[in-house]
Amino acid sequence: MLVSAITNHVIPLSKRAGEDPTAEAAAGLQGAMAQALQNNVQAQAAQTSTQVQESATQQATQQVSEATRISDNVDEAFAKTRVGLQMSEMKLPDDVINKFKEGSATSEFKDYMSKTPEQRMRDAILEEMGLTAEEVEQMPPEKQKAVGEEIAQRMEDKREMAQAEKEQKDDNQNKAQVVDKFLASL
Repeated sequence: MLVSAITNHVIPLSKRAGEDPTAEAAAGLQGAMAQALQNNVQAQAAQTSTQVQESATQQATQQVSEATRISDNVDEAFAKTRVGLQMSEMKLPDDVINKFKEGSATSEFKDYMSKTPEQRMRDAILEEMGLTAEEVEQMPPEKQKAVGEEIAQRMEDKREMAQAEKEQKDDNQNKAQVVDKFLASL
C-alpha cells in the first residue's frame, strides 16, 4: 500500500454576498429559522395569555356563583327566622290543638309508647274498622263481643303472617348459607 505525502490545501473562498451561493443559502435559512422561532415564541405567548384570561374568567365565575349561593343561603335563613318568629306569636288552630291534646305532641307520643304492642295493634285494628275505643265501650255487649272476636281474629292473622315471613326469611338465610358453603367448597 502506498501512502502519498502530498497534501491538498483547501483555501476558503470569500463569503461576501453574491459571491458564494452556499453562504447566501445558509444566511437565508438562518433568517428563516430566526423568524420561525420568533413567530413560535409569539404564538406561545398569545396562547399563554389566552389561557390566563380563560382561567381568570373561570375563577371569577366560580367566585360569583359561590357568592350568589352564600347570599341565597343567608336570604333563606333570614326567611326561616322571620317565619319562625311569626309562628311563635300565632296560636294553633283548634282542630290541631284537639288532635294533639292541647298542643302537646310529646304527651301524645308518650301515651302511644306507654301502650303494649297488643294495645297498639288493637288500636290500629280499631282504626282500620273506623271505630274508637270509646265507641266500642258504648256499644251493647253483643256488639262488643263481635268486635272483640273480629279484633282477635285479625290479631291472629297478623301473628300468622309475621310468623310466615320470619320462616321465609330463615329459609332464605339457610339457602344462602348452603350456597355460600357450596361456593366455598369449589
